[in-house]
Amino acid sequence: MDNYLDLIKLVLPQFLVDHFDLIKSKKENEEVLHLHFEEVNTPPKEETSRVLIAHGFHKEVTIQDFPLRGNTVYLHVKRRRWLDKTTKEVIQRDWNLVAQGTRMTTEFAAFLKEISRY
Repeated sequence: MDNYLDLIKLVLPQFLVDHFDLIKSKKENEEVLHLHFEEVNTPPKEETSRVLIAHGFHKEVTIQDFPLRGNTVYLHVKRRRWLDKTTKEVIQRDWNLVAQGTRMTTEFAAFLKEISRY
C-alpha cells in the first residue's frame, strides 16, 4: 500500500527511502523500534558498462536515529554488493558519488558517513 511508503518518506531521510527497501520492523519493550533495510538490487549507474550480478550484502550497520513518538529508533542497514562477471571484481555503490552536488543536512551527511565505514 502506497500510504505506508508516503508516511515513511515523511519520517525517514529521502535517501534511505530511495535506495533501500524496508524489509522488517520490530517493536521491542514498548519503547524501542527496529527498522531493517536492504539496499535495492539496482547496480550503480556509473557501472552500466559492466555485467554485474548480485553478490550478497556487507555486514549490517546499526544506526540510532531520532526518537519517534517517545520510541528509540534503530536503523539496521545492509548495503548490497555486486560481482563483475568478467573480471570477478566486487563492486559496491560509492555513496560519495551519490551525494555529490547535492545539498545535505547534517543528519544526512552523518548517515552517509556511518554507512560508508563498512
